[in-house]
Amino acid sequence: MEDRFGHRISYLRVSITDRCNERCQYCMPLEEQEWLDREDILTYEEILRVIRVGTSLGIRKVRITGGEPLTRRNVTWFFEELQKIEAITDTGISTNGTLLARPTREGPSYAEKLSAAGVRTVNVSLDTLDRKQYAETTGRDLLPDAIAGIDAAREAGFEKIKINSVLMRHRNEHELWDLIEFARERDLLLRFIELMPVSTTQVLTEENFLPSGEARKLIEFRLGKLIPRPDIRTNGPASYFEIPKTGQIIGFIGAMTNLHFCETCNKLRLTCEGKLRPCLGSHLEFDMREVLRNPEMSDEDIAKFFLHVVDRKPEMHEFRDNYQPGRKMIAIGG
Repeated sequence: MEDRFGHRISYLRVSITDRCNERCQYCMPLEEQEWLDREDILTYEEILRVIRVGTSLGIRKVRITGGEPLTRRNVTWFFEELQKIEAITDTGISTNGTLLARPTREGPSYAEKLSAAGVRTVNVSLDTLDRKQYAETTGRDLLPDAIAGIDAAREAGFEKIKINSVLMRHRNEHELWDLIEFARERDLLLRFIELMPVSTTQVLTEENFLPSGEARKLIEFRLGKLIPRPDIRTNGPASYFEIPKTGQIIGFIGAMTNLHFCETCNKLRLTCEGKLRPCLGSHLEFDMREVLRNPEMSDEDIAKFFLHVVDRKPEMHEFRDNYQPGRKMIAIGG
């Protein structure tokens, strides 16, 4: 699949739930989220059907998100079924990490079950190593659980574990070096992410926005000039750099300040209630659930729906144009 601007679509991010055991301020502030009814959420079978059709059109990478995906019942069964779709070459999960070390009903931890089910990469959100700050940011005192989950993931043998840290002025700029050392000690790939207007207009302000370029300068002040590594590419828009003395690689994701951010975009997003979104930073979304639950619609009709959405994919996001979030990030999928 290729859109009008030359974006070749091979990556589908799939939210399987809007529920989460945390309340991160930039995702779901306070307790304001109205949970979707169970019948409004796509079933696992419906999601698997969408992914199978997507692979016939070129989807090769799938990342499962939420909310917190591990809060959904029978999630390990879903990953086992997902792995049976042979065209998928890369399966990942985005999580807050707090449930990874917990045992499943079968005995092994979630991390072990996911690894056994063929999940290759785990992205864990971790913005701070300060327990008080973590509780204030996430609304839950679960930092020990998150770190235990990261360690459980390491022991489970995933191909790659990434740590995603959202940059927040007056919150974690003094911890950049601690996060780097934490990642170095555990051989994790750390990426710093700029705040984006994906929650409410009050979350992203000039006062709390920390540009990735400024974060780089803070890091360089202590660790030396970072070495650009354009040869390192993942499936997202991160720019990678090498720390000179240690050789550690860190990344920066600057949706707000990087004017070339959208040039290599290769993804679509499927929300847990079946909205197919061509761009995170756009209000465009198309109701695939209506197609899936119409008995007269075939896989060919679903494929046509995919192509219609790809054709509507914008050239770039609208975050810099006084973007007003239509709904919170947890309802879209992390």
